[in-house]
Amino acid sequence: MTTLHILGFPRVGAKRELKFAQERYWRKEIAEQDLLDLAKALREKNWKHQAEANADFVAVGDFTFYDHILDLQVATGAIPARFGFDSQNLTLDQYFQLARGNKEQFAIEMTKWFDTNYHYLVPEFQKNTEFKANPAHYVNQIREAKAAGHTVKPVVVGPLTFLWLGKEKGEAFNRFDLLNKLVPVYVDILNALAAEGAEWIQIDEPALTLDLPAEWLEAYKTVYAELAKVNAKLLLATYFGSVAEHAELLKALPVDGLHLDLVRAPEQLAAFENYSKVLSAGVIEGRNIWRANLNNVLDVVEPLKAKLGENLWIAPSCSLLHTPYDLSVETQLQAKNPDLYSWLAFTLQKVKELSVLKQALNNGRDAVAAQLSESERAAKTRAESTVIHKAEVADRLANLPAGADQRKSPFAERIKLQNAWLNLPLLPTTNIGSFPQTSEIRQARAAFKKGDLSLADYEAAMKKEIEYVVRRQEELDLDVLVHGEAERNDMVEYFGELLDGFAFTKFGWVQSYGSRCVKPPVIYGDVTRPEPMTVRWSQYAASLTNRVMKGMLTGPVTILQWSFVRNDIPRSTVCKQIAVALSDEVLDLEKAGIKVIQIDEPAIREGLPLKRADWDAYLQWAGEAFRLSSMGCQDDTQIHTHMCYSEFNDILPAIAALDADVITIETSRSDMELLTAFGDFKYPNDIGPGVYDIHSPRVPTEEEIEHLLRKALNVVPKERLWVNPDCGLKTRGWTETIAQLKAMMNVTKKLRSEFV
Repeated sequence: MTTLHILGFPRVGAKRELKFAQERYWRKEIAEQDLLDLAKALREKNWKHQAEANADFVAVGDFTFYDHILDLQVATGAIPARFGFDSQNLTLDQYFQLARGNKEQFAIEMTKWFDTNYHYLVPEFQKNTEFKANPAHYVNQIREAKAAGHTVKPVVVGPLTFLWLGKEKGEAFNRFDLLNKLVPVYVDILNALAAEGAEWIQIDEPALTLDLPAEWLEAYKTVYAELAKVNAKLLLATYFGSVAEHAELLKALPVDGLHLDLVRAPEQLAAFENYSKVLSAGVIEGRNIWRANLNNVLDVVEPLKAKLGENLWIAPSCSLLHTPYDLSVETQLQAKNPDLYSWLAFTLQKVKELSVLKQALNNGRDAVAAQLSESERAAKTRAESTVIHKAEVADRLANLPAGADQRKSPFAERIKLQNAWLNLPLLPTTNIGSFPQTSEIRQARAAFKKGDLSLADYEAAMKKEIEYVVRRQEELDLDVLVHGEAERNDMVEYFGELLDGFAFTKFGWVQSYGSRCVKPPVIYGDVTRPEPMTVRWSQYAASLTNRVMKGMLTGPVTILQWSFVRNDIPRSTVCKQIAVALSDEVLDLEKAGIKVIQIDEPAIREGLPLKRADWDAYLQWAGEAFRLSSMGCQDDTQIHTHMCYSEFNDILPAIAALDADVITIETSRSDMELLTAFGDFKYPNDIGPGVYDIHSPRVPTEEEIEHLLRKALNVVPKERLWVNPDCGLKTRGWTETIAQLKAMMNVTKKLRSEFV
């Protein structure tokens, strides 16, 4: 019989129940036990769905109150010492303080999980870090699942990936040197899971898809020789890319099975043809929402079944954390676009696809003939659809003028023209874009969507919010203002709703970090811009003030990365389609008098392929797409871009090649660490390093901001340094926002006075 298992499940619930409960708990509206009870109910639902799909194990330990890497920091005793907490007796409040910060300590740094849009909390390792096992997180979930009658498979990120994903802090050292202290703690944790009756334990090592140093790869032999002593079978799981180059190493490891991502890297299967243990084939896409052609999948796995017999397991390519919960509730999409609806599969549908595959492998295709026929029909209608491709889009891309992605003049000439009319002081101040999305804004948007609020009344409500934002910025004495984005539900969804080629779900939420969820658009067809999207809002905001108003757009790479993207044409082509559509918006803003325009690209770094050999090709088309989004604009129009929570050290030439006049970046959580690389590289254009963390509700002290700005001035000439928060302020409240910006402005004015 073929084994079916799931690598991980969405955590927040079908209706984002965990998110809302977390936020109520943080506001002290519910007790801790209420939050614990809701979490338990969500886990039980997740396990029930897996069991009903005839999964042979349910995944446990994958559920988290904030982040699975934070859970692992607690489990290994590796929480940051600066908080002064006891990892063995950590309270739930302290757990959340690690993630969100407190009055004394800034939150743990956050960055992207490989090339996904999920954020993990970066472990902080010091030379004297001591590890200590605390397996309660995993043990408690095992007990819950077993009490409900399920066979369990705990999921734990492996020691080498865990160590690789962290950072050295304090005295200089190599975190690899901590491995010998970490492995015994992993042995203790795994032994605790085995003692609870876990026959199989899934150990995730996605770092194997990266270009690891030789000593790290060699360490897999000794590490897994130790872990293999645990009284349980180990399934080593890789995903997000190919590990074919490590095939001989992996086949020799003393583990009981391997999981391969055969969606992202189907070609790697050939390197494991002679594998003699359990082979878990990740054949259902865990990162995107397109329905599988199950007959095609069976063409791959049936020969494996004939060869491997009971050693064949089937699974999603990776955790289903990255897909929405349930397609069946998308009744509006089904009614509006039944063909598109039939092409999609969310988490519950993917689990059912695996169930069909299992039945076919065990009993033959005839046993599931109806399901296979429906899958084939959906694939055929999508391939033959006449609404996906538009000849005019292909023609426009094919006939772009030579040098379309280049500004008319180099930066040194452009900045003179821009400074002449901007007339800004040293250390000009601005915001990244959004301001607090208040309950009034959300209520007005919801009422408008339901038809309970007229268009005129909705627009009046948004204009009121915009005016409020403008007046507050004037009172704070900011230099370059933003309109606050009151009318925008999300920085990607908003634009997708106004571009052709996009579709939207009502409940298609996925976790980005903590309680933050996003609802990615679905790019299913060629992209065009039917009419201006932001111009009248920016014009209105500009009419309210004599100060410079900045127009705000989301860039083509970020729209691509933060959407569920069609998989029938290259991603590079989709990205350039979006870029060309955005260029029309840039020119319309320019004509309307908005001559400072920010094109946000926080997702540039996360789009990098995991293998460095593939970077150049990606950076070439991603950079071209960004530059195409402002093609044709005048030299005195100042193009800004913003990038957050990414490491740029190794791609700075590509960042410079974007040729944005001003780049703003997140740097506060890393204590301006990132900015050093920009200085060493001698980044040629203007730069605005974030001076406080907007993901935390704490108000930074002026001393903290001054410390960061003085560090920045040691790296960037004062003539090219901007001052701004780390990111947009959408998730913050007004009281803390005003206090945070006041502190930022007070420090900026103090430093300006020193230059007089």
